[in-house]
Amino acid sequence: MDLLNTLVDKGLRRELPTRDEALAVLATSDDDLLDVVAAAGKVRRHWFGRRVKLNYLVNLKSGLCPEDCSYCSQRLGSTAGILKYTWLKPGQASDAAAAGVAGGAKRVCLVASGRGPTDRDVDRVSETIKAIKDTNEGVEVCACLGLLSEGQAERLREAGADAYNHNLNTSEATYGEITTTHTYEDRVDTVQKAHAAGLSACSGLIAGMGETDEDLVDVVFSLRELDPDSVPVNFLIPFEGTPLGKEWNLTPQRCLRILAMTRFVCPDVEVRIAGGREVHLRTMQPLALHLANSIFLGDYLTSEGQAGRADLEMIADAGFEVEGTDQVTLPEHRAAGGGCHDGGGVCGSEGGGACASEPAPHAAQDGPHIAEPRTDLVAVRRRGAGTDLAPNA
Repeated sequence: MDLLNTLVDKGLRRELPTRDEALAVLATSDDDLLDVVAAAGKVRRHWFGRRVKLNYLVNLKSGLCPEDCSYCSQRLGSTAGILKYTWLKPGQASDAAAAGVAGGAKRVCLVASGRGPTDRDVDRVSETIKAIKDTNEGVEVCACLGLLSEGQAERLREAGADAYNHNLNTSEATYGEITTTHTYEDRVDTVQKAHAAGLSACSGLIAGMGETDEDLVDVVFSLRELDPDSVPVNFLIPFEGTPLGKEWNLTPQRCLRILAMTRFVCPDVEVRIAGGREVHLRTMQPLALHLANSIFLGDYLTSEGQAGRADLEMIADAGFEVEGTDQVTLPEHRAAGGGCHDGGGVCGSEGGGACASEPAPHAAQDGPHIAEPRTDLVAVRRRGAGTDLAPNA
């Protein structure tokens, strides 16, 4: 396909595709899916070889969030039967992190529910970061604490945090339909604060919330403009007891197209398969490793993931290798702080790039393929952090 050859050439040059090209990837047929995966795989291998970075989540504080994010089992008003507990002590969090590191994780992601941290919360997380780094040599620590106030990103950086995660989740145009207690602009502001403080910015999306192809392209182009070092791609886990609990819009094939489009738009960043891969990719997970160079090991914040040992076997069986703590994840130009663009920013490389105003028409799709609900694959986490049971790592 001429489209795929063009996208590979652009990906190897770090050149932004047009909106038409990104939309066309999402509109490809199932007959062309393996060609799409192979093309995006060339871009992935060019920048990241066959390495897979493992990340491990530690949920520092679960549930009881005052925000109303429709996708979240920890949201205000959620009746999902998740674990609820207040802040883990630094030693407890460090023990939980150690299990992930022992399983091969290179980065530990510290997450806390809530609108954003108080200064006391930042102190608490700073102590936790120190405890983790004192006992796990070479591990990276990413904090995900919600909206940041002035000076908090700098304090986390001084405490030893390497990165900060705050996802855009969906397009600016539809953000108000997903969340009303904060704005899309609030999220952008927090990512920019992390960047400015010298933290590696991590920001991604959630697919499967009823969005259009145009919404997906909008949010990925916005992420390219924000220039994070890592882009987690989450697939909605429809928890019963949340407003999106009956949204089953994804098939394994659509998930692969979304990952491929993200790789073409963000060729040299860490693309991470995040929450929901087991639920929606299912037996197609190994193919997704040809598109993404990073996954979460074991369980997620409030749901169970694939067994940690199965993750490692999947990576080896697919012909990939776990990235070591002595290896640098990002390509040299990014690791040196150069970002993914040249000269005058990311918005001028191709026909207006990410700043193009209206989506152009794209290839017609067949009728929607409605996914069968797989509620049997949605399991609430009952082990690890906040429990007396061993974690899955």
